[in-house]
Parts: sequence; structure tokens; C-alpha cells
Amino acid sequence: MVLQNAKDKIIVPIDTNDIDNAIKIVTLLKPHVGMFKFGLELLTYIIAQIAFCPDNTPSQRVKTFRFIKKVQQLFSLVEGQLFYDGKWDDISNTVGGAAKAIGLIKPIMVNVHASSGLESIIQTVKNSPDSLVLGVTVLTSIDSDECVSIFGKSSSEKVVEFARMIETAEAHGIICSPKELSLLTNFPKLIKVTPGVRPLWAAVGDQKRIMTPREALDAGADYLVIGRPITKPPVEIGSPIDAVKKIVEEMEA
Repeated sequence: MVLQNAKDKIIVPIDTNDIDNAIKIVTLLKPHVGMFKFGLELLTYIIAQIAFCPDNTPSQRVKTFRFIKKVQQLFSLVEGQLFYDGKWDDISNTVGGAAKAIGLIKPIMVNVHASSGLESIIQTVKNSPDSLVLGVTVLTSIDSDECVSIFGKSSSEKVVEFARMIETAEAHGIICSPKELSLLTNFPKLIKVTPGVRPLWAAVGDQKRIMTPREALDAGADYLVIGRPITKPPVEIGSPIDAVKKIVEEMEA
């Protein structure tokens, strides 16, 4: 499932610990982008807010109930547009159980760290019948020197090695830096999802192996994960919607 319209190729990560802000961003951008990625910060925040109970008073119970209703509202808003960014990295039985549990909400995409091993990826695929399973390779915040210290190989070598594993497990796609896309021409069946995408007018931030949206598409990306340039654009760009429109123009150029 590779979407053809430029806007549908954009995945916006909702990295926030404010449920009202998350609802606001999704409501604003829902007609203008393809998917929303719910990751570690947002998911952990939701769990903590529901679990935290300083007292068992009626007012606290009402507060928790209202928060849960907002969470349900948020997930309802992203129905059919959810990328559940759990980045599972554990033994195969645990990863398979997590995939089966989250399958209740039928996300479009889920992901698992390729470094967790072949069997963990296989179990994710087995337990995600309604979702596209993506294998996470080397995070875009890691440069080649650090990659060698972690994996014993450069990012270029390791991404290709992970790609073979992901393909063997019959997963649907791969997550990698746009800098490694040119190395994946021998894996045409894998959907390529790339974080580390920054338009020319956006700050680089903590990403190290990056490209512009147009460069990433030309290199073979199917979906682009673009966060802060959209959710917190420079003042001169305008609103998040203005930022998306500017990025779409660049993608279609």
C-alpha cells in the first residue's frame, strides 16, 4: 500500500505530553497529511496520566475519566491514519504479544526494531494481520561512528543487513535514514519510510543523516516522517497547514 498523492506520503509524529495539544494538532492537520505517528513520548504520557492516582477522591476519578475520554477522542480522530510507533525491541514472545494487543485498534502501520532479531519480526508480522509491519534499522540520530560502536558495522552496512532480515521475515517495509535509500534498490518489495527529512527552511535539530523531502522521494522513499517543521514551523513560514502546503509543493516540484 503505497499512496500516490504527495500529501498522503507525509507522516506527522505527535511528540507531545499534552493530550489537548495532540487533539488540536491532529484535528488541524487531518485533512492535509496521510498519517500520524504516535510514539514513545505520547504513549508513555497517556499511560502515566491514567495510572497516576494521588488520591481516590471523586474529583480525581472524574479527572481521570475525562482524560480517558480525551484519549479515546484522539485515537478516534486518527482512525485509518495511525502509525503506532511502539518500536518493539524484545524477545519474540513479548513482541508478538504486544503486536496482538495493539491489533485491537487496527493501526495502518506498526514497527519493530530489526535488532530484536528475525523471530521477533516474524512474530510481529504473524500478530499484525491488519497492519503494515516496518522494521526499524539505524536511528537517524546515530552517525556512522556511533553505529560502529553499537552494531560493529557502519550504518550503510548494517541497514542492508537489517533489510535482508526484514525481507526474510516477510515484513512489509523498512525504516531508515534517507541517506541509506540508495542502498536498498535490491529490496523493491519493501516500503521505504524515512525519518530525518527536513525542508531547506527547517532547522536540522537532533537528526544527523538527513535529506530534503524532494531528495528523499528521488532517492526512493515512499513515506516521509516530518515532525517539527510542520508542528512547530518557523514564524516566517506561518501555520502548520502553511508548512504542509509548502512541503507538498517541494515534493511535487
